[in-house]
Amino acid sequence: MTAAIPLRDGTAFPTVGFGFWKVEQDRTADVCRTVIETGYRHLDCACDYGNEEQVGDGIQTAIADGLVTREDLWVTSKLWNTYHAPEHVSAACRKSLQDLKLDYLDLYLIHFPIAQEFVPFETRYPPGWFHDPDAAEPQMKEIRIPIRETWQAMEELVDAGLVRHIGICNFGTSLLRDLLSTARIAPSVLQVESHPLLVQEKLLRYCQQEQIAFTAFSPLGPASYYSLGMADQSDSLLHHATIQKIAAEHQRSPAQVLLRWGIQRGTAVIPKTSSTERMRENLSVEDFILTTEQMAAISSLDRHQRFNDPGVFCESAFNTFCPIYE
Repeated sequence: MTAAIPLRDGTAFPTVGFGFWKVEQDRTADVCRTVIETGYRHLDCACDYGNEEQVGDGIQTAIADGLVTREDLWVTSKLWNTYHAPEHVSAACRKSLQDLKLDYLDLYLIHFPIAQEFVPFETRYPPGWFHDPDAAEPQMKEIRIPIRETWQAMEELVDAGLVRHIGICNFGTSLLRDLLSTARIAPSVLQVESHPLLVQEKLLRYCQQEQIAFTAFSPLGPASYYSLGMADQSDSLLHHATIQKIAAEHQRSPAQVLLRWGIQRGTAVIPKTSSTERMRENLSVEDFILTTEQMAAISSLDRHQRFNDPGVFCESAFNTFCPIYE
């Protein structure tokens, strides 16, 4: 059983999860069952990943095989940008629940602080970033919806018993502060990119101050972005001399050191791998401790380098300038 971060209400939020971003649809059900068999109890999903139906198949197989009960699992999903209007939030959540074959979600997150024009399920699901991919010059189509209105609809999901906890992704301190000023139900979790090249120390400290659990996506750094042209292998943390030196000192893999750094500083981490051996390895990070000096050496690698930045990839991939962090 993995360690957990206590949420504001005392609920245990598993520290090490498995992220389903970029898991191929035809492999997802088997991968899901395997990660559960391996010991993962925290599954990080999203409408936009396009594989929730297959995650649901994997969960059902694992339950039918007696590996877990539903109550043993922590399942997260995310509200996509096209469903920010309050009248679409419940339907989007119910669609994820239907695909995942679940009665409730443990956590539902606003995926980005970006509102886009609604795309009906029957037109395209998941809708992706383009409003009309078949247009001569396809683009995103942003609309103006206050986060406060989207959040109120998220709170109603909790009232209805569809969701146990709600939270946000890709928010900074200013958006968090604004959300907290009006929220009836405070966000339980913030999920953002974080690794030694993007430490986000002030954001983590603010979340801890406000009792918002912090989940680091891409905790191993840039590897997931090589194939997308969003990072270069020269950026690798797994091959960085500092990480390799510390890994050798503990007789652990570089990935284990990176994940240990993340959880030791108080964050949850959601690595993804296709290798069963690495699934086990990534889960086995509770039985060693990095020294204060090692933690500091890893944190000193920070260069505020963000790989998953809509202000960059939306323009290059979706013909729309859409900065959110500046």
